[in-house]
Amino acid sequence: MELKKIILYKYNELSKGQQKVANYLLEMPKDFAMKSANEIGTKAGVSETTVIRFCYAINLSGYSDLQKKVREQLLFQESSLGEYHSTKLQLAEEPNFFAKVMEKDREQIKEMMALINEDQLNQLVDQIVKADAIYISGLGTSFPAANWLSFTLGLVKDRVKIVRSDTDDIVFTLSGMNNQSVMIAISFHRYLKETIKIGRLAKKQGAYIVGITDSPNAPVSEFSDMLFPIFPFKKSSIDTTTALFSFLNAVVAGVTVKNSNHFEKRKEQYEELFKDDFFVDGGDAI
Repeated sequence: MELKKIILYKYNELSKGQQKVANYLLEMPKDFAMKSANEIGTKAGVSETTVIRFCYAINLSGYSDLQKKVREQLLFQESSLGEYHSTKLQLAEEPNFFAKVMEKDREQIKEMMALINEDQLNQLVDQIVKADAIYISGLGTSFPAANWLSFTLGLVKDRVKIVRSDTDDIVFTLSGMNNQSVMIAISFHRYLKETIKIGRLAKKQGAYIVGITDSPNAPVSEFSDMLFPIFPFKKSSIDTTTALFSFLNAVVAGVTVKNSNHFEKRKEQYEELFKDDFFVDGGDAI
């Protein structure tokens, strides 16, 4: 597994000091390639010992092993949009272009699965199940995912609301949040200020904040109680959309299973309410 993926997978298990080292590594990999562990500790605001323990925490033998990995893996990065375009040009040179694009989607899901910590995902589902209300925020390229999650969670749980400044009174919405609320903030590069602002205000109201993003040091990390950096930073958000929806679908599936009695009641209510007035039967049932 690549060093960056290991850091993303292990991030929530690291101590606060080790997370500082991880953040500094993702921001300034060249420093790690050139500087000593003591110098890195000074730059990151931690001790040299914390730097060494960070190496052990991500399954490396020591700082020299970390430097080797950094030199091999982190010093060669392309822009996300440039990477998206170049990979599609490569695929276009071969037969079955569209099938190969979809195969890449499957690979993205598999790659994301390697970054997911099952225990942390279970904790997220538990927080959603026990919450009195769920609020979801995501704008720009994150809005389709936020909208889908809001709709789908709303089918299996009461009081699920997407937060939109263009249609909602944000102050009124925020005033309804408390320490029994969960706020899910979906935010990918380029990070929109409004999602960050809503998340910070929700945190002040006592809500439990879940950040779904692309980097452990993304802006949402500042106020998140639980962070899911499910994609390596700079990977194109266009390419990762399929995997993001798969991740969200797994979360909804977990809520459905852990809250199965409530789900059955919701399903019965939904089918009874809408079966005659909103849906038209067509074709033969299978």
